[in-house]
Amino acid sequence: MLKNQKEFLKHKILGFGLIFCLLILGTRGFCFAEDKIVAIVNNDIITQRDLNSFLNFMRVQFSKQHQGKELESKIQSMRIDLLTRLIEDQLILQEAKKSDVKIDENRIEAKMAEIKHNYPTNAEFQKDIKKQGLTEADIESKIRDQLLMFTVVDQKIRSRIQIRPDEVTTFFERNPKEFQSQESRELTVVSLENEDQAKSFYFDLKVGKKLTDLAAIYPITVNKLNAVRGEGLRKEIEEIVFKLPLEGISEPSEIEGKYYIFILDGLVSPKQLSLGEVKDKIYSYLFEKKMQEEMTKWLDEIRKKSYVKILQN
Repeated sequence: MLKNQKEFLKHKILGFGLIFCLLILGTRGFCFAEDKIVAIVNNDIITQRDLNSFLNFMRVQFSKQHQGKELESKIQSMRIDLLTRLIEDQLILQEAKKSDVKIDENRIEAKMAEIKHNYPTNAEFQKDIKKQGLTEADIESKIRDQLLMFTVVDQKIRSRIQIRPDEVTTFFERNPKEFQSQESRELTVVSLENEDQAKSFYFDLKVGKKLTDLAAIYPITVNKLNAVRGEGLRKEIEEIVFKLPLEGISEPSEIEGKYYIFILDGLVSPKQLSLGEVKDKIYSYLFEKKMQEEMTKWLDEIRKKSYVKILQN
């Protein structure tokens, strides 16, 4: 239940966690296909260009964590309810401006530097944003809008939320099955630089030679690893180690120019976690849940006082 609720919250919170709104104030000279107005929010408008610009900006931001097909899949998933998100962003941004929220320009520069750091050179950065139909000034404007929204949400909602210790305890007591550790695998990880040596080393292990003896013969690096499914392991490594039987030895696998052999030393069974072990996680979950509830109420109140008209077919 907790996992499903967290995934739901992640999806909902994304609406104001990675949001921006491209404001268009005043009049426009000519109206092309992309400039078609799709929504009016009080005195501001949202156009088809804004919808496309949102996705392009997110593509630039997500390029740090995702590439290729994975990046495009992430972007496509954001098309769902996109107009609703942009309307909410516009309302939040308008509230920020009413509240006279100020943003330190150093924060904008720092965020811009963080985005540029994802690229090997500034030329590559400029090439990519140009391909997305953006300029550096566009990026800075969107970052400023993000920070304005984050700040007003912090002032109006986040800073006012409190989670009492008894709420954490009650949640723990009512959901004991949610707080069991997963099975973990204790592994010895051996790496070698040479493929032929890795194959020979693997053969020697399989015929029963001891690792300590082989360490005197082969140029190996040995590390210990405690692995839990779905928690930080590369996909190709996870597929290998979770197929191993106890004391099993994997064949050499090439990963980034090195050859790795995994030995399953032991299994650690799931156990019931104590309140002390999970209280911080519960606190964070309850905080975000309450914040989302308050966020929804706040946006509903703003909407009631606002003029919002959707023109998109």
